[in-house]
Amino acid sequence: MGIFERYLSLWVGLCIIAGVTLGNFIPEQFALIASLEWAHVNLVVAVLIWVMIYPMMVQIDFRAIKDVGKKPKGLILTLVINWLIKPFSMAALGWLFFKVFFADIVDAQSANEYIAGMILLGVAPCTAMVFVWSQLTKGDPNYTLVQVSVNDIIMIFAFAPIAAFLLGVSDITVPWETLLLSVVLYVVLPLIAGVITRRGLERNGNDQRLNAFLHALKPWSVIGLLGTVILLFGFQAQTILQQPQTIVLIAIPLLVQTYGIFVLGYTGAKLLKLPHSVAAPACLIGTSNFFELAVAVAISLFGLHSGAALATVVGVLVEVPVMLSLVYLANRTRHWFA
Repeated sequence: MGIFERYLSLWVGLCIIAGVTLGNFIPEQFALIASLEWAHVNLVVAVLIWVMIYPMMVQIDFRAIKDVGKKPKGLILTLVINWLIKPFSMAALGWLFFKVFFADIVDAQSANEYIAGMILLGVAPCTAMVFVWSQLTKGDPNYTLVQVSVNDIIMIFAFAPIAAFLLGVSDITVPWETLLLSVVLYVVLPLIAGVITRRGLERNGNDQRLNAFLHALKPWSVIGLLGTVILLFGFQAQTILQQPQTIVLIAIPLLVQTYGIFVLGYTGAKLLKLPHSVAAPACLIGTSNFFELAVAVAISLFGLHSGAALATVVGVLVEVPVMLSLVYLANRTRHWFA
């Protein structure tokens, strides 16, 4: 591991501080960057995520993808967690905390909106950042691609019905542009670029060119991640400082959900005797969220300044530090698996 990977938690912590500081001192510049979006997808963040994901896509060997079907248990585990457990556990935890534990300190209207935002996070499994977490745990890139792709296909059909059922809203509007554009930007285009690059480098069976190229790209993945962290925290810097108590209240059930889902998935992976290179990404896919989609739906349904939108934003704020802690845990427990 290089200095970027070895001290990644430190760099992320410094970037969080930098994002909040810059977001308060130069809010106009961050507002300008935030306005550069299409279909609720920020184009600058999309570029940074591209920088993160492209090196991982180059690692994918399509000749090995055909063998994924021979070991379907990891894929089944991911699908069960994402679509049969996670949305409903998120809704249950939201109700428990804001209708029971926090009932005396949060008004009913705000509580309903916070729960709605949490539900939207729970119904949207991650698309882009999973490739980062998979690489950091030395996950199988081919298997991770298949897991993400299958989840994306299911999300196109299942997101609206499950969200509508849990929210109690029959006419929920799914921002299809956001959903489809995100899948194309974060999966399809980087994958095509990665395949073309890999084929060019592997020409004449020269693996040394491929390995040298991947080594040169490695720091850029972390740079893309750190740049994304600075922007995300910069965008919400004023909210963080103006509503710290509310953010903490929303973060508590989100943290319980994230760590709980990971433990459940990791235990299932152990019982299924999955290899660590499949088990770690499978569990990390289930614990992380497709925050662009959740934020877009929350804004379209409840408004930009609603409690639901705030809850999805809090999901963005806690995701990177929490997922890094889970990456650390997964790497420290590698010996638990075959």
